[in-house]
Amino acid sequence: MSNPTNSRRQFITHAGAALAASTAALAPALGHAEETVQGPLTKRFEEQRWALDNTIRANGMDWDQPRSLYLSAPCGPAAAGDFMMVRSRIQKYADAAPAFEAQARRREAQAKASEALDEKVNARENYFIAAVHWGAAQWPIDENNEQNRFYNQRKRECYAKYAGLAEHRVEEVWIPMPASAGGKPLPAWLHLPPDYKGGKVPVVIAVPGMDSFKEVSTFLYGDKFLNRGIAVLAIDGPGQYEAPLLGIYFSMQAWKDTGTACVNWLTQRSEIDSNSIGIAGGSFGTFFSTIAAAFEPRIKAVAVTSTCFEPGFHSIFQEASPTFKMRFMFMSNFTDEAKFDEFRKTMTWEGISSKIKQPYLCLAGESDELSPLKYTEQMIASLQGPKRLVIYQDSRHSVGNVPAAYLGPNPGNMVAEWMQSQLHGKPLTSERWFVTSTGSINKTSY
Repeated sequence: MSNPTNSRRQFITHAGAALAASTAALAPALGHAEETVQGPLTKRFEEQRWALDNTIRANGMDWDQPRSLYLSAPCGPAAAGDFMMVRSRIQKYADAAPAFEAQARRREAQAKASEALDEKVNARENYFIAAVHWGAAQWPIDENNEQNRFYNQRKRECYAKYAGLAEHRVEEVWIPMPASAGGKPLPAWLHLPPDYKGGKVPVVIAVPGMDSFKEVSTFLYGDKFLNRGIAVLAIDGPGQYEAPLLGIYFSMQAWKDTGTACVNWLTQRSEIDSNSIGIAGGSFGTFFSTIAAAFEPRIKAVAVTSTCFEPGFHSIFQEASPTFKMRFMFMSNFTDEAKFDEFRKTMTWEGISSKIKQPYLCLAGESDELSPLKYTEQMIASLQGPKRLVIYQDSRHSVGNVPAAYLGPNPGNMVAEWMQSQLHGKPLTSERWFVTSTGSINKTSY
């Protein structure tokens, strides 16, 4: 039997090479020669690859989560056509990287043409969207190979071009990490509010999820934090997207150190109010943010959405799409599944979350299939500070796309307003909210 990981890599490699040849005028061709680096291999991916591809063919690229929605949202309506084309092209797992690469190359070419004509707004928008597409193309590549590094470099270069043209100040950042976390600096971007004219402002450390990256942590226009006068430090934490390409992998210790490393760096910035630092995470970033905040009391408030709190993470790694496990094995530098299965048992908030005394906001789906709600309830109960748990009726893991979110409080607006109030010291009463399908809120006290 052939190695399915090699088959997957070969398909992406060959498809990417063909695309690079056909678009050589847009960017230097990428050499996709087969490498000796071996990515993660799991039994379920090997046995269920045919079912995975059939599922994608039947349900589209959002078969496991609304990926095209959370990638397109930061780009705004200008990218709607891009994602329509991507959705139509992705008929199986190996289609993802070539589909996003094609859109990235097209947008980057448009950005360069606009820049040459001194059309700064067009150039800015196209560079931003190109960076998002390059990042999305990295998603199915679970190893540190030439293709992943090429996509990452194009993403960084396009985003840097966007940063130079942005309506607000955007700065490339490298966060020093201690030796206990590997000693290599974390990649990040610092965004200051559009109307910043000096002085000190509050800031949120933005932590993406497993399949997301720092470049989509802020919106091209109308960002909810920046528009409220809150700066954003968007990071790729240990194991996330760019970090493993730099040799920075997930570990519990690394995330225990991440909050302190970020706060230490922020307190040295003249633009930042060191007494008004929050952290916000989505999906697996809810777990990462919780660990980071537990070991950094200078973080004043924590807000998380779409939770991942099952100790040991059986549901997401053993019952959901096998791509989740493949991805996280790469994030934590494992190629042996049995060894990873032992390692994941050490991944838990138990004995840690009780250290959190900061105000804590948690938005969760009632029908979360990746991390059953009971584990979120247990984690919230362990917190020692004021807390608010908001449960959206019928919502799956990704909070939204249900009547409760359309008719009730908008999740993104709720997080931003709550964070603003907490960073300004507003008292919080501990409550559990249940948002019904009619949009009404049933509140009970803790």
